[in-house]
Amino acid sequence: METILGKKKSLLSLSLSPAFFFCAFFLCDLVGTSRANRTNQQQLDHITALPGQPPVRFKQFSGYVTVNEQHGRALFYWLTEAVADADRKPLVLWLNGGPGCSSIAYGESEEIGPFRVNKTGSSLYLNKYSWNKEANILFLESPAGVGFSYSNTSSDLKDSGDERTAQDALIFLTKWMSRFPQYKYRDFYIAGESYAGHYVPQLAKKIHDYYRPSKRPIINLKGFLVGNAVTDNHYDSIGTVSYWWSHSMISDTTYRAILSLCNFTHVDNSPGCDKALEYAMNHEFGNIDQYSIYTRTCMSSSANATRHHRLKKTFIRRRAYSYDPCTENYAEKYFNRPEVQKAMHANLTGIPYKWTACSDVLIKHWKDSQFSMLPTYKELIAAGLRIWVFSGDTDSVVPVTATRFSLSHLGLSVKTRWYPWYSTRQVGGWTEVYHGLTFATVRGAGHEVPLFQPRRGLQLFKSFLAGHELPKS
Repeated sequence: METILGKKKSLLSLSLSPAFFFCAFFLCDLVGTSRANRTNQQQLDHITALPGQPPVRFKQFSGYVTVNEQHGRALFYWLTEAVADADRKPLVLWLNGGPGCSSIAYGESEEIGPFRVNKTGSSLYLNKYSWNKEANILFLESPAGVGFSYSNTSSDLKDSGDERTAQDALIFLTKWMSRFPQYKYRDFYIAGESYAGHYVPQLAKKIHDYYRPSKRPIINLKGFLVGNAVTDNHYDSIGTVSYWWSHSMISDTTYRAILSLCNFTHVDNSPGCDKALEYAMNHEFGNIDQYSIYTRTCMSSSANATRHHRLKKTFIRRRAYSYDPCTENYAEKYFNRPEVQKAMHANLTGIPYKWTACSDVLIKHWKDSQFSMLPTYKELIAAGLRIWVFSGDTDSVVPVTATRFSLSHLGLSVKTRWYPWYSTRQVGGWTEVYHGLTFATVRGAGHEVPLFQPRRGLQLFKSFLAGHELPKS
């Protein structure tokens, strides 16, 4: 769910490098860890089969990695290895946003993962367009408090923010690589959507800064891609309101009122701005899915209650080829089943709340949030990373106009001019390639591109991994 545009060291320690502090305080338990212990833990994390799972040809692993011993913070992961040639294909970390939403609920269960959950929440079926056809996919529930990830320090759930989330994710990856040494030095990419527009580049910067001195980094980061990504509070906000008006979701009067009353350069809006935005959402939008404005909504009372509860402080949260708007509900049924959690090595400590797709506690109490990701983009472009940004064009939460307006302020020169790209002889969207970044739209897709247009999403992913421009015919 996206926030609406705006919400002693000693003298000796100062002489030591940041890398020293990272190793000394977070990774000390790795020192002396034997190869046998690492292999044993990997075997313990192996999933033989999930309840109601169809037979598959790839391996799966899931479990916990402790990222802070003192607080008892542990992050839950699920690795689905590539269908073929897993030992040669790259590793891709997938992150969903929120902040506070689960990569298993969304990324794995209704977007890029190999499985979908049936309507009864009792079994799984295969996703024809799973991204593990092209890469090994690592789903991470981040930060602590999301999904099965937890902290033994309850206050951690009320003071999460961008900085700690990125730091914990870096610690997770470094420790995870020790448990799975076969992925060390492998080509590595990060992907995600929505508020992962913060998570992904922030983690990329952490990895780049920490491993930059190494000529052969353990985490061999090659690039990242983000979809419908929160990028810049100011420019995203202007682009979002423009989308509402240009797609006839709000009246001329409300559009002019928002532009007049809303500054969008501050974290907090004025009372007049909030009133105008609430009027638009509550009286002019109607009962639509803001994450996919042309598809039907889920009529489940629990789904609608969740959405309206979060409406006032957010530009909402989500959802068509054979599109089912209630898929989130099925996932919540399935992953709360004790036999499923046992098979996944999840909830070993008895978390005192149900597994949910998003954490209301984290969403309400999110602390630090970087106002603009554009300076981080500039740093990572200069570092030579492969960067792709894509947008489903029927999303009104973080719409294509918001992303285009934000990216335009990077001031990048054009390498390949705007053109339509194709998938199965149909226009899949439009794209423009800049020096340092590729932007692409996905035609007919909402906030979760691989959910609404799975074939086009997979084509985009394949082109990204190959480093090729999207097909022109």
